[in-house]
Amino acid sequence: MLHPLVMGNWKLNGSKQMTSELIDGLRKALSGVEGCGVAIAPPALYLDQAKHALSGSHIALGAQNVDVNLSGAFTGDTSAEMLKDIGAKYIIIGHSERRTYHKESDEFTAKKFAVLKTAGLVPVLCIGETEAENKAGKTEEVCARQLDAVLETQGAEAFTDAVIAYEPIWAIGTGKSATPAQAQAVHKFIRDHIAKKDAAVAEQVVIQYGGSVNDKNAAELFTQPDIDGALVGGASLKADAFAAIVKAAAEAKQA
Repeated sequence: MLHPLVMGNWKLNGSKQMTSELIDGLRKALSGVEGCGVAIAPPALYLDQAKHALSGSHIALGAQNVDVNLSGAFTGDTSAEMLKDIGAKYIIIGHSERRTYHKESDEFTAKKFAVLKTAGLVPVLCIGETEAENKAGKTEEVCARQLDAVLETQGAEAFTDAVIAYEPIWAIGTGKSATPAQAQAVHKFIRDHIAKKDAAVAEQVVIQYGGSVNDKNAAELFTQPDIDGALVGGASLKADAFAAIVKAAAEAKQA
């Protein structure tokens, strides 16, 4: 694990009070913790408040989505330039909830990836298989297809300074998590798949694990050589649990 990143995806949770209290708790709990990048992605409505609350800390601001358009008659959408303007750095795209509920395709997600790279933001590209695909032995096929949407349109170099989050859909919010060995096997496949195009890019890309990561299973996951931190859902809504995951990543890096 070269450069771990632990990012909290708050999803559709939050209020002004919660944003204030959670960030205050994170600042206290993570004070003095080094060796692991940290980011949070609150709902868009609270990004500005979060940015001010994070001021002076080493916690970066992220967002949960972006539109492919930069401006214009696109009611309800948020552009990459707006996210950059407000101070966000890491932008989650391709999350299974966007793919499922909003019918976002691999191709549409790849367009978002390109827009973010052009804007100088960091895409956090979520990929992963359903339970049915997992049982059918299609995990690698699905992950390759989702990666290829970017690789074949933008080249391997697009993954320079980018983040990939492997999130098996059957493990998101279910309490089920891939075993460290299962997760490592897929992470190695992802890295090797990119390495076929460019070994140097593959070596530096951050590949997070996501899917019911918590303070109990994080340390063991982070012992795996190709797991570079985590994209955390439910546990990111509690300062102590999220801080424990960050500390586990920092300790794994030192080891």
